Amino acid sequence: MPRIAGVPVPQEDVDAIVDLVAGVQHAQQNALPDAFLAAFRPDTIWTTAHGRQLSGLDEIGPFTRAVLPGTIDHDVTATYEAESILFLRPDVAAVKIRQRPVTRDGKPLADVFLDHDDPAALVAEHPDAVPGTPLYVLVKDEGAWRIGAAQNTKVLDPETLAAG
Repeated sequence: MPRIAGVPVPQEDVDAIVDLVAGVQHAQQNALPDAFLAAFRPDTIWTTAHGRQLSGLDEIGPFTRAVLPGTIDHDVTATYEAESILFLRPDVAAVKIRQRPVTRDGKPLADVFLDHDDPAALVAEHPDAVPGTPLYVLVKDEGAWRIGAAQNTKVLDPETLAAG
C-alpha cells in the first residue's frame, strides 16, 4: 500500500487511485491506447519522460495511438506502483509512482544498478533498465479519479539508481 498523507479521505479513494495506477500499468504493458487514455481528463497536461509536453486529449490521443501499439513487440515493459499519495484536497491528489522496467516475464532490469560504485555510468549501456518516477496530479470528477497533470522523469540520480 502507498504512503498516505494530507487531508483525510475514505479508503475507497485510496483504493480507486491504486486501481487507476494498475490500469495505467495494464494499458502500457498490453499496448492498449484507449484504456490508457481513459485515465486522463480531456484537459490534461502531460510531459513525457523525454520532455515532450502534450496538452489535452487532442494532443495526448494521437501521440499515444502512434507510440503505444508498437511497444507490444518490445522485450521490455514496466511495472507501476503508487508509492505515495498526498491528498491536497478531498478531490485532488498528488501521486508519486514507481515505474520499474521489467522483461515481459517480470524480471526487473534496474537491478543492474544496485550497489554499483557508479550506476550513472551504466545508464548509456542499459537505457532500457532506467526506471521512471512519474508524478500524477489526480482530480476526482463526478466520482471518478482522472489524471489532470502528469510528469514522467527518468531516474538518473546515482544514489537513487544504486538504492533501487
